[in-house]
Order: sequence, then C-alpha cells, then structure tokens
Amino acid sequence: MPRALTPAPAPPNMPRAMPKHALQKQKPARAFRLPHPQPVDALEYARFTGIPTFMRLPHITQPEELDIAIIGVPFDGGTTYRPGPRFGPRQVRVQSAIIRPWNPVLNVNPFEKYRIADFGDLSVNPLSIEDTFRRIEQGLAPILAAGARTACVGGDHSISLPILRAIAKKHGGPVNLIQFDAHSDLWDEYFGSKYSHGTPFRRAFEEGLLEDGGVLQVGLRGQVYGEDDFDFGRAHKVRVVNAEQFHEKGMPEVQRHLQAFKSKPVYVTLDIDSVDPAYAPGTGTPQIGGFTSIQILQLIRALEGLNIIGCDVVEVSPPYDTGELTSLLAANLLYELLCVL
Repeated sequence: MPRALTPAPAPPNMPRAMPKHALQKQKPARAFRLPHPQPVDALEYARFTGIPTFMRLPHITQPEELDIAIIGVPFDGGTTYRPGPRFGPRQVRVQSAIIRPWNPVLNVNPFEKYRIADFGDLSVNPLSIEDTFRRIEQGLAPILAAGARTACVGGDHSISLPILRAIAKKHGGPVNLIQFDAHSDLWDEYFGSKYSHGTPFRRAFEEGLLEDGGVLQVGLRGQVYGEDDFDFGRAHKVRVVNAEQFHEKGMPEVQRHLQAFKSKPVYVTLDIDSVDPAYAPGTGTPQIGGFTSIQILQLIRALEGLNIIGCDVVEVSPPYDTGELTSLLAANLLYELLCVL
C-alpha cells in the first residue's frame, strides 16, 4: 500500500496521517511502519468515488500494521434455503461508503482509537465447505498471531466455525460467545452433512471451542422441528433471551446476562436475520418477529466494556435485498461493533 509522503490529501483508499492528539491517546505497544489508517474524507472525495473498501479505509494486507482487520469471507456453501451471502462482503463494502467516523452515542472514533483497515477477502472454495473451512482457519492464523483482532463479514453462518477454531487456538482454549440470531444454529446435521449454517455452534461445542455456560443467544424465534431441538443447548447451559422475552422485558433482560461476561474473552457473532425482515429482507432464512434496526443498535452498544476478541456479521444476501436495506444496515452494525471492540 503506497504511503502518504506529503501533507497533501491522500487519494481514495490510501492511508492518511493521524492527528497529533489521536497519536498521543493511542500509545501502541507494537511498532508500526505505515501511517495510521483513516477513512477517505468524504468532504474531499465524494462517497461514490474510488474503489470500494470497508468504510473507505485503506486496503492493507500486512496484519502487523493493524489493530483490527476487517475481512471479507464470501462463502455461502453452507446455506440451506436462499443462496447469495457470497455477495455479502462486496455489497456491504459499497454501502459502508456512507459511514462517518464519529459515533456521538458512544463518544468514540474507532478509526482514531485503533489501526483499522480492509484486509481484503479470504480465499474460499465454492465447491467444498471442508476446504473452505481450512482456508479460513489458515488465513486467520497469521493475522491473529500478529496481534490484530478480526472483524469478518460473511458469507453464511457456517464460517463462524473455522473462525472460532482460529480464535480458540490463539487464546489457548475455549472462549465465550454472544450470538445475535433468529436461530440457535445448534442442529446436528442437514441432509446428512455435519457442516452447514445451521450447525456451527454445535460443532464448536463438540470441538471444545466454546465454554459450557459461556454462550448467550439473543433474538431466537420462530418454529423448530421439535421440543428436543433445545436439548443440546440446555445440556451446555446456553443462556437464551428469545425474541418474545426481549419484546416483553426489553434491554434489562439482556443486560442481566451480560454481567456474566465481564472480563471474559468474548467473541460476538451477528446474523443479520436477528433483525426483522421488514428491516433486513436480504437474508438466507428470514424469520418474522425480530429486532428493529434501533433495537439491534442498542444491543450492540450494550456490549461496550466487554473484552471482545473478535466479531463477525453474516448472512447478508444481496440478491434478496430491497433497496439495499440489508447491506446498509449490516455496514452500520459492523461500524457499531468496531466502536465497542
């Protein structure tokens, strides 16, 4: 990535020098060579110009230069209903051009607080879910080893399994999980396959990647195949605030459970179908009765202060979107996650 050599404004998708006051706040423990990454200034370069990257950040593939790497994982070989999430990262990049840097609710500019850039997409195999899982785990390993955290954009929810494999290896054992989702994704198999977007967290428990009692699922709703669909979750002490409970009791019910995650390493996964299809129609398995856009914003902001070791936003399916509502929402939710990391 070219470096800014003069005080002149950097062209789109190039690193911009960090303000002095932000450098004083940062005090990084690691040594960096490149200027502090910053989004392209929309007051100098219109949002519809330039090559699309996540939030108009520079494209930097050296993980040692980053605190947080935003990574596309364009794979939907685990879908069981609507295909299309393979196009999610590209469309989220396009819609993220509208993001501004300062969050007036959380009083933070994540791009000043951390060195964040678009790392690009991981290599996937559209014909093999097992090979794709190997590629994801191997692709994340050097990023995590360099000390960067990852914010992945899918892709279907099956990608969370290899991400958790890499995260658990980095942290030397099982981690905790907060999952915003319409579905538990704890099913055993689908048409004989152990790997799909409905099974990642069952496999994660079986592989010792998640702590018993260390998983909170928020937003579950809709029909299941039978009462025994909940047995696996109960056996592993999964905490649940389903959609009905949330709509009846509100944020206090979630905040009560969040207390158990204080100071623990937590991975956050956000399936866009946790949001009602009225607000996020472009997804693989839409389920009515979900969160509004403001409710999911409040839920993410409630994570502030937790020890979040990584996150993902998954299941955006642009072919089923309406007016780009879903990818626009996903871009904003990705930004909010960066603000609480």
